[in-house]
Amino acid sequence: MRRLIEGYRLFHQTYYQEHREMFDQLALGQAPKAMVISCCDSRVDPGLIFNAAPGEIFTLRNVANLVPPYSPDGNYHGTSAAIEFAVCSLNVEHIIVLGHARCGGITALLGAHEGDFIGPWMRMAEPARDAALAQVGDADHERLHRVCELESLKISLANLAEFPWVRERVAAGRLALHGWYFDIEKGELLTTGNGSGVFERVV
Repeated sequence: MRRLIEGYRLFHQTYYQEHREMFDQLALGQAPKAMVISCCDSRVDPGLIFNAAPGEIFTLRNVANLVPPYSPDGNYHGTSAAIEFAVCSLNVEHIIVLGHARCGGITALLGAHEGDFIGPWMRMAEPARDAALAQVGDADHERLHRVCELESLKISLANLAEFPWVRERVAAGRLALHGWYFDIEKGELLTTGNGSGVFERVV
């Protein structure tokens, strides 16, 4: 905790003071152009990876950066609520689902952990596990893990496209959906967004 408090003090004395005008504007409201749906993983910070300023991206983080199916009912839907707010209230123009290498959620999906909440949450990505097993088998666990991470991104993008107000805006050309994947070890970014499902490295 001492480390975090000292970090805050340094932030307040330097960055905050140097950007007071920006924070005064942010206090009036936000108008991000992009939403990033990222994993909770402490190693994957969208603001840092994309060198984004405060207010530039609307960020949602959950286990394994999953987008659930559209399901308006009486249950709790924190992820869907955030997407609805970003699309319908903030009018973002881009939604990026950001996956990453060595994802703990995918490890759970592949059988390492069940738990009270993680196991049920990860079940929505079971088709990704099945697709990965069909592609590479289970002999090479590291490759299986990576393929499963990429396949789960495709599931989230497909689920996202089924939200009616997302679908309407995509059809009207007012919203674009993207799947991005960050390799922690190499610092590389792979992207897909043309509907082909093929991921290509950003150079």
